[in-house]
Amino acid sequence: MRQATLTDYTLLVLLALIWASAFFNIKIATYSFGPVTIALLRVFFGAIPVLILCFYKKIKVEAFSKDWYWFAIIGFINLVIPFYLISYGVKSVQSNLAAILMSTTPLSSTILGHYYTKDEKFNFTKTIGILIGFAGIVYLFSDNLLINESNFISAILILVGSTCYVIGGVLTLKIKEKKNENVTGSILIWAVIILIPLSFFD
Repeated sequence: MRQATLTDYTLLVLLALIWASAFFNIKIATYSFGPVTIALLRVFFGAIPVLILCFYKKIKVEAFSKDWYWFAIIGFINLVIPFYLISYGVKSVQSNLAAILMSTTPLSSTILGHYYTKDEKFNFTKTIGILIGFAGIVYLFSDNLLINESNFISAILILVGSTCYVIGGVLTLKIKEKKNENVTGSILIWAVIILIPLSFFD
């Protein structure tokens, strides 16, 4: 494994800023669009650069191959459900709280990874991290300053959405022999297909 460079850390910080700002932008979008439409716009515009990259790198996109059902299932669990739940939840919670709730993803990924993968088992460090993370969640939900009766359900929905990301990630192990760009492009295509008819009822 190569040593991380300053460029790597810079890109990581940039990625974190882009990721965190998404919740602020989603919050703004909720004033004009419904949660299904927001989810559709996210996957549609996300699919475009990925598919262009696949075309440029001559990577075959297998969204409609014999494994189409895995792409559809993963697209539904990893994109459709969390994007909808997050967009719906952000209507009632502050965007910074949504980002904090979404940062619990490593907590659920550590737990699920222990039971559903061979290489991500619990150790002392991970156990301590899980306990600290769980304590943080308990604190958030017990502090009425951030989460109260008016946004409790929305906060739960965002947490469920973050867990769906992890479940979708675990499911990708079923097709781990395929290229990442192919998998990403294929699940985005299926997410668009699923969300288009739902958007008419948004």
